[in-house]
Amino acid sequence: MKLRLHFVVDPMGWLCISLVFGIWLYNTFFIPKLVLFPHYDEGHIPWALVVCYYIASALCVVALFRASTADPGRLPVDPHIPHSEREHWELCNKCNLMRPKRSHHCSRCGHCVRRMDHHCPWINNCVGEDNHWLFLQLCFYAQVLSLFTLVLDFCQYYYFQPLRRLDQERFTTRHELALLRISALMGVVMFGGMSSLFYTQMNGILSDMTTIEKMSQFSSETYGSKRSWQWALAEVCGTRWKLLWLLPLRSRQPLQASHHYRSHV
Repeated sequence: MKLRLHFVVDPMGWLCISLVFGIWLYNTFFIPKLVLFPHYDEGHIPWALVVCYYIASALCVVALFRASTADPGRLPVDPHIPHSEREHWELCNKCNLMRPKRSHHCSRCGHCVRRMDHHCPWINNCVGEDNHWLFLQLCFYAQVLSLFTLVLDFCQYYYFQPLRRLDQERFTTRHELALLRISALMGVVMFGGMSSLFYTQMNGILSDMTTIEKMSQFSSETYGSKRSWQWALAEVCGTRWKLLWLLPLRSRQPLQASHHYRSHV
């Protein structure tokens, strides 16, 4: 598997992605420390719950890393344009380079991106044809992890049995209420924001419209095209295998259109 790393030099983007990573790190450390491990040690919860939390946490941070470092579909300076596709290319009026239709120039990154959806400061990268599926995974796993965290925060005070072995001299125990309230606040903000973003992204994928095209009232021959949700997601993720849609550690290959798949899957 060949993974190309792509970094954007933008201090504001570095700050935004650091905040997202900080929220992930806070919950990944304090939730097991205050809730999971103590209740597991006393036999209140099964080991599977602890494993599931760490799996959700790992998938979330891997999706964040891949979405922020994957090439979104940056066009080369001297692209090779097949003769049969020249009519589908146009000249960018900002960088004066040829690009496929539906590509856009990112003023922050300084280059054109194939089927660019938007530039996201929270991953310090553009969301384009080659990393849109990773951004979708990040939104999904961030929802799962934040909801998981909220449920555990709630159960800590209203469902789980009281802990028998508590060391009140320890910092984490003495400040448990404040730490979990901060965790719950972050969970509410992340779950609300990611749910809204995930819905917007899914709506755009199913309607075959990028965020930039919606904002500019762009219309094309692909807009409003009738296709199944399976085909739309398979095209974005680069595979027809649905299980692979959820795995961030893989490479994406452009999916060849199939009339049979469009109609019957």
